[in-house]
Amino acid sequence: MLLLTAADSYLTQLRDVRRLSAATVRAYRSDLADLASVIGDLDLGEVTLEHLREWLWAATKRGDARATLARRAAAVRGFFAWALDSGLVEIDPSLRLVAPKRAKTLPKVATAPALAAVFDALATAAAEGDPVALRDHAVLELLYGSGVRVSELCGLDTGDIDALRRTIRVTGKGSKDRVVPFGGAAARALDAYLVRARPVLVDRRVDASVAAASRDRAAPAREATAGDAVFLGVRGGRMGPRAVYDLVARTLGPVVGAAVGPHALRHSAATHLLDGGADLRAVQELLGHASLGTTQIYTHVSSERLAATYRLAHPRA
Repeated sequence: MLLLTAADSYLTQLRDVRRLSAATVRAYRSDLADLASVIGDLDLGEVTLEHLREWLWAATKRGDARATLARRAAAVRGFFAWALDSGLVEIDPSLRLVAPKRAKTLPKVATAPALAAVFDALATAAAEGDPVALRDHAVLELLYGSGVRVSELCGLDTGDIDALRRTIRVTGKGSKDRVVPFGGAAARALDAYLVRARPVLVDRRVDASVAAASRDRAAPAREATAGDAVFLGVRGGRMGPRAVYDLVARTLGPVVGAAVGPHALRHSAATHLLDGGADLRAVQELLGHASLGTTQIYTHVSSERLAATYRLAHPRA
């Protein structure tokens, strides 16, 4: 059997059984397609470890990042393990395949005072009553106040909010649901957005739908509602991750001094919680990490700050 033929079944299992994210499945599909272009018409049983090593070496010479090489190796190892279990191959050629380890980089973190200044500026802009400013304030407050991923934030529906308990229900990686608390500042910004701004953005979508229907009378009428999405774009549709990335980049980038996205607020929330004495496992639950090891990177950030403080403050440092 050819690799691409078997890959379709494998990727379907990743999506429907293991419930991996669409982005991960797309990446693995691209990796396996790239391998197929290298080995040509070889049957799965004819693929050897040398074929796989040459494929990774070609990617290395092409300049692929370490993280990309590690993902490619993981995609191939997972695929051939599945092929072995499925009886498609008698020997797994990827067992001894080694890729460069991912470079360990500390996440970008904004200081608490710097974030306080950012949120003060956002609150001042929101006080003018502009619906987009109210939305932007709520988006950033909730990202930092809850530590959720950008995909989780964009996927929020109004029914996922428990205003009384100050919690939101989000769907994370692997389609796993969890309930995440948020603080008073996020609660106030979110309430102001839902009451004063979201209805305005909903009306914009209604107006857009009516205008589109009048331009094309032969087309079936579209539902003129925004659905249950919490955060809406300027035309009334569900706000997407790209729009949130752009918002965070122009708001937080000058503060951090680097190109940052929504994960910078997630990193900052986790680090500040640990700096404030939060338990590591509690932070793991909050962030939705499957492994405690993933959460432990934030202890390294805190340790760096501790060391810097020590060097500045201790008389014999």
